Amino acid sequence: MDNAAAGRTLTTGFGTRWPTLAYVLPFAVFLLLLESQKYIPLGPMVEYPLRLLLLSAVLFVFSQRVIDLHSSHRIESVILGVLVFVIWIGPDILFPAYRQHWIFQNALIAVSSAPVPEKLLTSPVVLWSRILRAILLVPIIEELFWRAWLMRWLISPRFEQIKLGAYAPAAFWATAVLFASEHGPYWDVGLVAGILYNWWMVRTRSLGNCILAHAVTNACLCGYVVATHHWEYWL
Repeated sequence: MDNAAAGRTLTTGFGTRWPTLAYVLPFAVFLLLLESQKYIPLGPMVEYPLRLLLLSAVLFVFSQRVIDLHSSHRIESVILGVLVFVIWIGPDILFPAYRQHWIFQNALIAVSSAPVPEKLLTSPVVLWSRILRAILLVPIIEELFWRAWLMRWLISPRFEQIKLGAYAPAAFWATAVLFASEHGPYWDVGLVAGILYNWWMVRTRSLGNCILAHAVTNACLCGYVVATHHWEYWL
């Protein structure tokens, strides 16, 4: 058996025995890498490229069979992605002190990682590792977990029997709220984004459409952050 065939067999075996793994493991590794920087300070010059490589490897080995990048509504997905970006930065542009309110800055709201010093973010290695991760990997990792897995798993633990985009009010809103909680002090716009991405999954029943919309949002946000040096969006 050649290496490629062996890799396909390994992935299929994991998928058959533990179908949840393909959807949950990349997200778990993503969170673990964010948390580990507190205890294993490798430094951004090593840490950011390493995260990029590790997450790519996990997606390739464990999730390739469930990743569908085909988008049946490309233009609409791009428009939705831009809309979410506008919603994300809008409150802070219109009301500069908005994010300082206690409902966004309090002991209950945890930020998963500390901001990287601006001097390091201008390093091409750190900057491009961060951009590539945000645009190419994070949309796949998060859409696999939130829309393709959790929103179905909350309907039935035998989630693979539930079609993508199946609507159940409790699952829809719980997923949106949990998605919002992942975004710390940006939970409000995270909630709106979660609702819109959930709606797009229900509307199109397509993982590829949601990944594209999410990737466009992140690409716009990356461009905005680099152009304006609003690094706080890159917690």
